[in-house]
Amino acid sequence: MKAIRRFTVRPVLPEPLMPLADLARNLRWSWHAETRELFQSVDPDGWQAAGGDPVRLLGAVSAARLEELAGDRRFLRRLAVVTAELDDYMGGGRWYQNHENGAELPAAIAYFSPEFGITAALPQYSGGLGILAGDHLKAASDLGVPLIGVGLLYRHGYFRQSLSRDGWQQEHYPVLDPNELPLSLVREADGTPARVSLSLPGGRPLHAHIWQARVGRIPLLLLDSDVEDNDAPAREVTDRLYGGGSDHRLLQEMLLGIGGVRAVRTYCAMTGHPAPEVFHTNEGHAGFLGLERIRELGGELELGFDAAVEAVRAGTVFTTHTPVPAGIDRFERSLVARHFGEGGELPGVPVDRILELGAESYPGGDPGVFNMAVMGLRLAQRANGVSTLHGAVSRGMFAGLWPGFDPGDVPITSVTNGVHAPTWVAPEVVRLGVRQIGAGRTEDALSVGGSERWDAVADIADQDIWDLRRVLREQLVQEVRDRLRVSWQQRGAGAAELGWVDSVLDPDVLTIGFARRVPSYKRLTLMLRDPERLRRLLLDPDRPVQIVVAGKAHPADDGGKRLVQELVRFADDPRVRHRIVFLPDYGMAMAQKLYPGCDIWLNNPLRPLEACGTSGMKAALNGCLNLSVLDGWWDEWFEPDFGWAIPTADGIGTDEERRDDLEANALYELIEERVAPRFYDRAGRAGLPVRWIEMVRRTLVSLGPKVLAGRMVREYVERLYAPAALAHRALTPDSARDLAWWKGRVRAAWPRVGVEHVEALAAAPVGGTAELGATLTLRVQVSLDALAPEDVEVQAVAGRVDAQDVIRDGRVFPLKPSAGPDLEGRWVYEGPLALDRTGPFGYTVRILPAHPLLATPAELGLLAAPAAGDAGAGHGVVLR
Repeated sequence: MKAIRRFTVRPVLPEPLMPLADLARNLRWSWHAETRELFQSVDPDGWQAAGGDPVRLLGAVSAARLEELAGDRRFLRRLAVVTAELDDYMGGGRWYQNHENGAELPAAIAYFSPEFGITAALPQYSGGLGILAGDHLKAASDLGVPLIGVGLLYRHGYFRQSLSRDGWQQEHYPVLDPNELPLSLVREADGTPARVSLSLPGGRPLHAHIWQARVGRIPLLLLDSDVEDNDAPAREVTDRLYGGGSDHRLLQEMLLGIGGVRAVRTYCAMTGHPAPEVFHTNEGHAGFLGLERIRELGGELELGFDAAVEAVRAGTVFTTHTPVPAGIDRFERSLVARHFGEGGELPGVPVDRILELGAESYPGGDPGVFNMAVMGLRLAQRANGVSTLHGAVSRGMFAGLWPGFDPGDVPITSVTNGVHAPTWVAPEVVRLGVRQIGAGRTEDALSVGGSERWDAVADIADQDIWDLRRVLREQLVQEVRDRLRVSWQQRGAGAAELGWVDSVLDPDVLTIGFARRVPSYKRLTLMLRDPERLRRLLLDPDRPVQIVVAGKAHPADDGGKRLVQELVRFADDPRVRHRIVFLPDYGMAMAQKLYPGCDIWLNNPLRPLEACGTSGMKAALNGCLNLSVLDGWWDEWFEPDFGWAIPTADGIGTDEERRDDLEANALYELIEERVAPRFYDRAGRAGLPVRWIEMVRRTLVSLGPKVLAGRMVREYVERLYAPAALAHRALTPDSARDLAWWKGRVRAAWPRVGVEHVEALAAAPVGGTAELGATLTLRVQVSLDALAPEDVEVQAVAGRVDAQDVIRDGRVFPLKPSAGPDLEGRWVYEGPLALDRTGPFGYTVRILPAHPLLATPAELGLLAAPAAGDAGAGHGVVLR
């Protein structure tokens, strides 16, 4: 019989055990081994049944067991130690508090993301974006960075995946009760739930409660629209992660951005938490936060729209994660206009100006859509991609917003992602580190980084490394068998059919892992291009290979589901099913077993469509070697000492079948000729594969400090958050108005700004050649219309040129005014240009807007330069 109402009965802990409640409600337990071990000792069987979730454990443990623990002095001593350690962690000064430039750092940062992957016990993530956001919060907590996380609470989370008998992906959406999750409802002083509200067309309200998760030192605020005062459609706004059609997604993103800012204001007012000086938008989904801040400033400070935009931009950081336009949220302009027009949200903010912010007003753009990433970039003074290569891809993808600029000058930088080592490094790896370099240094190495801490790994004995790798592989084998048995039972198999599962995988066989989402560009089935060749690899009598595969296709992506089915059907073949498996329902709990147990982590996306690819980082921190296309982070840090690069057929053109054939063949050859032989080469001391072990050691020593989320967050603080905080402080109401007025004046004058003539006065090239080390003195005549020299920068840009006279790796030489203005408003600029590189060399001249409150001269997207062939064009020479 089904219950007509559901509620949660919480346990009453005996007084001596009350600290357990605080420990369970702070998600630091998800990366703090001692806390997890303490909860496991409460009830080992219950801990396993609860999936390692302390909240569920405490909700199920018997009263008799609690009374027993309340009188167990040994347990209470452990509880006191862990509680004191958490108190010290929460209150002590850390890297941020001890920073040498502390006065420049923001008092607080609000970090918005549509998903957060903190722990499997809080399933509010779908893939890499959410896991990255979770790791960002954890690393910020470890470093003492005063972040406030902001997201949505999805009552069904992301889907759970199973397989039909014929291998087709099936989705399930279990209902999540917030009262059974490690969350607490934010309440007003009188005990009523705090909430935020938005206005929908037709006068309908959208209310949301605010739930809080404690991620170490970081509050994570999650908005929940399942509120009784909402009508049925409004209650379902936060039903599923990335669910529903365009209107549903738009409402989710309005609630995340606009409601999220209001939730932050409510939380800070109630708790005394410092108000954020910096707002970080993790992908475009939360971009509407800028509109709410424009509304705030228009009301509180009576700023006009343009001045409010400048004030908002100064303190905003935007991170893009997508390498393709198809990955960006785009809505019909009419839909956005309906929600922000008459009777909608943000009264007083002109809807036409809102639509301008998201307009694709550049060549090739669609005038009928509202682009969330475009709005995010226009409302952020600082933007970044998530690897060096992805930064370059992003500059090219969004170059239309900065017309006239070369992609290299587009103001989008990069901060390469990192992963939170205490979350992803296996306990066995940590214990080996503790034994080798000590507990304190191991904790610092995993959380803070620093190459000197990781160098000690070089002294770990070969035998210890190899023994560790074997233990981790053996644990993975058992995990795979357990999960595979459950999967087959869900597919309808009976126990009598599953005896073969006990022989799946071998702890002494080279193990390759491949696990990620299943969009087409990640090429789940590239390994199947030549099925017979793959079978030979798997069944090689001397150097066999085994492969563990996992991944979810989006529920609406039938193409991705067909890829999953193709892989599953291959793995179901009785000839190879002991050597290759597909595990459904890939998530954090599975990943934490999968990464450490693999010897090789495979990644074969279409280059350059992998923005970063952090799964390979997590594997590397456990001594797993990467075998990957040079994309994302691997393009940046690959060295032959610690992995392999899969060659790509980048020049093949549009023949996708030919490209996949070539790259699959390269993958097979690498495994056959280099990877497997090195793993099975036991000619070293004591029969060990010493060259393989050395690659494991180099992976840890060289990559360990680089791939940490602590390194990533420090970069965000120093390169983006601190400058954004300073810019925010500089944009007083008066200076915001002045800056908006100045930009308007510059834009009005710019059509009449230009370079009219360029000449070299001294050391001019003779016969098209010049000597290295010589200096040209340039004189440039420019028209500035109504602008003054302090409004612009006049620059020479020089460097090597290619066959088309395009300057590569140009160096900027500032020019200074020497005369003017004449009767027609023209100025003369002069300056030296050093000829510092040999080979074909060229230069040009350009004019850019200049103002002390601009983050970059490219900020306005305005540039004046002579056209090639004009009198003012750059001149080509060859340096000898």
